Amino acid sequence: MDNKFFIGGMEDEMEFMPLIPLNEDANEDNDTQPIPDELPLLPLRNTVLFPGIVLPITVGRDKSIKAVSDAYKADKLIGVIAQKDSSVEEPAVSDLEEIGTVAKIAKMIKMPDGGTTIIIQGKKRFKVEKITSEDPYFKAKIKTLEEEVLKDDNDFEAMVGSIKDLASQIVSISPNLPSEAAIILKNIENPSFLIHFVSSNLNSDIKDKQRLLVINNIKARAELLMNLMQTELQYTELKNKVTNKTRAELDKQQKEYFLQQQMKAIKEELGGDNVAEVKEMLKKAEGKKWPIAAKEMFIKGAEKLERMHPSTPDYSVVYNHLDLMLDLPWEDYTADSYDLKKARKVLDHDHYGMHKIKERILEYLAVLKLKGDMKSPILCFIGPPGIGKTSLGKSIAHAIARKYVRVSLGGLHDESEIRGHRKTYIGAMPGRIIQSIRKIKSSNPVMILDEIDKVGNDQRGDPSSALLEVLDPEQNNSFYDNYLELEYDLSKVLFIATANNINNIQPALRDRLEIIDLSGYAVEEKIEIAKQHLIPKQKEAHGLKNIIVRASDKVIEKIIEDYTRESGVRDLDRQLAAVMRNLAMQFATKNKLKPTLTSGDVERILGKPRFNNEMYKTANMAGVAVGLAWTYVGGDILFIEISLSDGKGELKMTGNLGNVMKESATTAYTWLQVNAKKLNIDPEMFNKKNIHIHVPEGAVPKDGPSAGITMMTALASAFTGRKIKSYLAMTGEITLRGQVLPVGGIKEKVLAAKRSGIREIIMCWQNEKDVLEINPVFIKGTKFHYVKTMQQVLDIALS
Repeated sequence: MDNKFFIGGMEDEMEFMPLIPLNEDANEDNDTQPIPDELPLLPLRNTVLFPGIVLPITVGRDKSIKAVSDAYKADKLIGVIAQKDSSVEEPAVSDLEEIGTVAKIAKMIKMPDGGTTIIIQGKKRFKVEKITSEDPYFKAKIKTLEEEVLKDDNDFEAMVGSIKDLASQIVSISPNLPSEAAIILKNIENPSFLIHFVSSNLNSDIKDKQRLLVINNIKARAELLMNLMQTELQYTELKNKVTNKTRAELDKQQKEYFLQQQMKAIKEELGGDNVAEVKEMLKKAEGKKWPIAAKEMFIKGAEKLERMHPSTPDYSVVYNHLDLMLDLPWEDYTADSYDLKKARKVLDHDHYGMHKIKERILEYLAVLKLKGDMKSPILCFIGPPGIGKTSLGKSIAHAIARKYVRVSLGGLHDESEIRGHRKTYIGAMPGRIIQSIRKIKSSNPVMILDEIDKVGNDQRGDPSSALLEVLDPEQNNSFYDNYLELEYDLSKVLFIATANNINNIQPALRDRLEIIDLSGYAVEEKIEIAKQHLIPKQKEAHGLKNIIVRASDKVIEKIIEDYTRESGVRDLDRQLAAVMRNLAMQFATKNKLKPTLTSGDVERILGKPRFNNEMYKTANMAGVAVGLAWTYVGGDILFIEISLSDGKGELKMTGNLGNVMKESATTAYTWLQVNAKKLNIDPEMFNKKNIHIHVPEGAVPKDGPSAGITMMTALASAFTGRKIKSYLAMTGEITLRGQVLPVGGIKEKVLAAKRSGIREIIMCWQNEKDVLEINPVFIKGTKFHYVKTMQQVLDIALS
């Protein structure tokens, strides 16, 4: 049953409600009112009236209203009959059923809309004998039909009980029927009325109800009713099953929607709504090229962000992480331009000299062009400050049309600076590598790792170990950043490291680098660099770009030799800046300027010369030798001074010497003692004289084996009293067997000697190959002595 347990059908288009009479026996058997042979007929479209049933019906058709009015004025009896087809608006005689129910109009109510509502009660079934009138409404001769009376029929009683049970089941599983309906059914005692009441409210077709009305035998009517109720029960159960399943799905959706709306309302009440931010992020992400793993993590993060309120502490953490993912150029690459002719022009324009270095870089680029990938050694430029290591990396980026980014590693102590911090820490950030990639907006830039030898390590970790993954071509395609929490492909990045001292680079890291040595500049090179690069740059920087200022090579050489002591050109750049500042002041004051710079102008502007080479050129007393040293700022000249005094043969060393240098002095002393007779030295002197070895500039730490032959020569000079040649310097390691071994930094040392006016240099024969790599123009006028033994050194050095 549906809601028609109390809502039945319609005469026109209005609903009606079956009512239970106060006395269920108030039917045809107890009513003494005679029923005439002719009655007006009221066709019903949507229901069948059964005897004993009370129905409210709204009458809408003109014919029906006229019939009801006339019947109400007369004896209040009317024949209610069903239409065969409920869709027919104006029924004809053929559209009416033959069997109907005589009804008494209990009440007639005029409605505000002009319609009429009547309350009728079924009395007796009748059969239409003949239609006597069709206008203004149907009238018919009728014959009343009597009910068959059953006496003590157990089967019938069982049927009635089954009808009550079925009706109760239908009521219990029908969601639209009140539970009170089951109580009413149980309290109906008259079997005939029970059958009629249930039939009237059955949710069956009109034709089925008409069949129930037509049957004379009450037992047969009950049997048909039971069949219809069984069908109704099965239909209701199936409908409930489908409805409940659908409702469960709808309930879940409605619940989620309701909770979402509540959450939205709470967010708005608290004063924040991040829906717009999340939508904007998702819109940016739509056209982004990135790996599937990154996309999935971003979507999860966005969903999490949407559920969070902007005022919560974790909101900014999640937001910043998503913002980083959006900013990173995951699969965005710039197009490489491996035009080697253009690359050579760029390198020549940006840097003077360095022919061997440029050739090596061009070879490197040629391999990249042919191979098309980055699986090649990482270049590392090693050399003193100010010679252009960093700017060389910038030139490479320019030459192959890549973006350039520089990462300064000087003083880095924390491993998290490379790998990033965990997101959960306050102030967490990605590592410098990922930050640089984010800033440059390209996944294949030229990345300069500046000052890689200045990386430190302490309790916060070892950053140089973190760099191992970055700089290993076999690993860096899946570099893991702690903040990003994803692997990032660095294999397309062209890494170039710079350093001053190769010995300070961790061995495992050094193994991943291809070392390219950049030695210092000769004076001639510095002059050209000053003319081509430094002077034009400083003129423009000081507002003298369009003013004629010329400086001869001799004037530039004076600035280089008298005011600088370096392998690079950084200090030279500063001295030229000082000159240009003074010239700018002169021009601003007098509005004119001398076109040519003279040596006198240089001294007036920069003051008296800071350095003098004369002190290096001579060593007029015995026991003083000139050595060549290498420092991280380039080559340098140092004195070894020996003094003898009466004593017991003690050896004292001063000048902030390192262990290796002290050992060189001890080795030289022992060799001289062993070979004293060969060298015409009195052996007793080693027992009667105290030896003091001093290296000036005691505040500067000194170490290494290079000063071995210098110390040995100075000691021999002191013991023999023979002076060492003027304008002579030397470098080399010694052994107890009297051999001279090769040392490093030859180019730096030779150029330092040339700057200082040294004319002759003694070194190991194995270092000859290093001298041959130096441009002959830079060492013109310098004589080289290549030796194998310490005896050869003394033969050349002592006069």
